Amino acid sequence: MDSITVHGGSTLHGSIPVSGAKNSAIKLMAASILTDQPLLLTNMPRLADTKFLGRLLQQFGVSVTERDGDDGQETLFDAREITSTFAPYDLVRQMRASFNVLGPLLARTGHARVSLPGGCTIGARPVDLHIDALTRLGASIHLEEGYVSAVAPDGLRGAEIEFPFVSVGATEHTLMAATLAQGTTVLKRAAREPEIGDLARCLVMMGARIEGIDTDTLVIEGVTSLTGGSWSVIPDRIEMGSYVCAAAMAGGEVRLTRGRAGLIQSLTDRLVESGVEITPTGDGVIVKRDPAVRLRAVDVATEVYPGFATDLQAQFMALMTTAEGVSVIHENIFENRFMHAPELMRLGAEISVHAGEARVTGVERLKGAPVMATDLRASVSLVIAGLVAEGETSIGRVYHLDRGFERLEEKLGACGADIRRVKGPPVEGPGDDH
Repeated sequence: MDSITVHGGSTLHGSIPVSGAKNSAIKLMAASILTDQPLLLTNMPRLADTKFLGRLLQQFGVSVTERDGDDGQETLFDAREITSTFAPYDLVRQMRASFNVLGPLLARTGHARVSLPGGCTIGARPVDLHIDALTRLGASIHLEEGYVSAVAPDGLRGAEIEFPFVSVGATEHTLMAATLAQGTTVLKRAAREPEIGDLARCLVMMGARIEGIDTDTLVIEGVTSLTGGSWSVIPDRIEMGSYVCAAAMAGGEVRLTRGRAGLIQSLTDRLVESGVEITPTGDGVIVKRDPAVRLRAVDVATEVYPGFATDLQAQFMALMTTAEGVSVIHENIFENRFMHAPELMRLGAEISVHAGEARVTGVERLKGAPVMATDLRASVSLVIAGLVAEGETSIGRVYHLDRGFERLEEKLGACGADIRRVKGPPVEGPGDDH
C-alpha cells in the first residue's frame, strides 16, 4: 500500500484550490437513482469513495461517465433503466454511505436488497434510524443474513418523522426517499449540514418539493417523478478546513480558492483566537502566520453543524500539539475518535485521553517518525503534524486519505511542502465515510 513521507520545516506560500465536497457528492450520486433522466454533477471530486459508489451504481444499471467539463471535472449519471436492486456486501462494506442507496431504490422501484454496512473504526453508527424512517414511510423491511430486504409495492407514503437525535445520514436518506412518496413528509430534528442543503437544492432542481431547507424541519411534498439536470457540488468544507490547519501549522501565507469562508466559521473563529490571521475572500480565505511565533492553546468541543465539525477535530488536535499551553478537546459526536492521538504522540506530542476528552499540552517541537493512519481525518492530521516535525515523517495506510482528499501531495507541494507519495500495491479496505 502507498505511504506518504513529509520532511518538516518548510513554510507554505501559494494557492490551493478546494475540491467539490465528498460528503455531498456521494449523496448526490445516490440521488441519480431517483430519476430516469440524466443527472450531470459538476465540480466533482475524483476520490476512492466516489469510485466505490460509482461501481455500486453500475451494479444497478446506472451509466456513469467521468469527463472534463468547462468548469473542471464532472460526471454524468444515467439511470434510465434500473436492472438490479441488489447491493452486495463486497461493495457496500467499502463505504458506509453506500447504504443510502436503499431509499432511492425503494422509492423508484418498490423493492431493494442492500447489505448492512458493517463496522466503523470511529465508533458505532447503527442504521436503525434509517430503517425506522423507511418503515414509517410504509416500507416492509426484513433483516436476513446481513442484508436489508425492503418492499413497498404500492409506493412509499408520507409521514411525520421526528428523529430521536440529529443524524446526517438518516436525514439525507429519508429526504431522498420522501421525494417520491405519496403525500407529505415532515422531518423533525433534521440535520442542517451544508451538504444536506446541497442535496435538497439539487432535488428541488430535479422537481422535488421541499420546504425548510437549512432548518431542522424539512417538509417534503411527494411527486410522481423527478427530472434530470445539472448541478455543481458545493466546495468541501472539511478539505478547506484541513488546508487552513496545515497553513496555520507550517506558517507562511496560503490562499484557499474555490471555497466558501462561511462553511468553516467555527474553525476559523478558534484559529483567530489562537493567533492565526484569517482573511475571508470572495471565494475562500487567506491564512497567514509567522512561524516564529507560537500559537496559543484553545479549547474546542465538537457539535453538530454549525458547531465545530467532528471531521476537523483531528486536524485541530495536530495544530494544538505545538501551541503554547493546554488545549482541551471534547469529542461529542463519535465515541472512538481519538485514535490519531497515539500516532501524534509517536511524533512527540503530549496528549492524554479520557473517554470523550483529550488534553493536549503543547510542546516546542515534534520529531519525525513512522506513523499509521487509522481513518480518513486522522490520516491528514498526521500530514499536518509532519509539516513541522524535525526530520522525516512516514505515514502508512494512506488509502484512508485517498478516500477524501484529492491530490493532497500535489496541492501542498505546490505551496512549498516537502512531501511525496511512495507507491505500493493497491488496497481496498472498508471505509469510515469521514
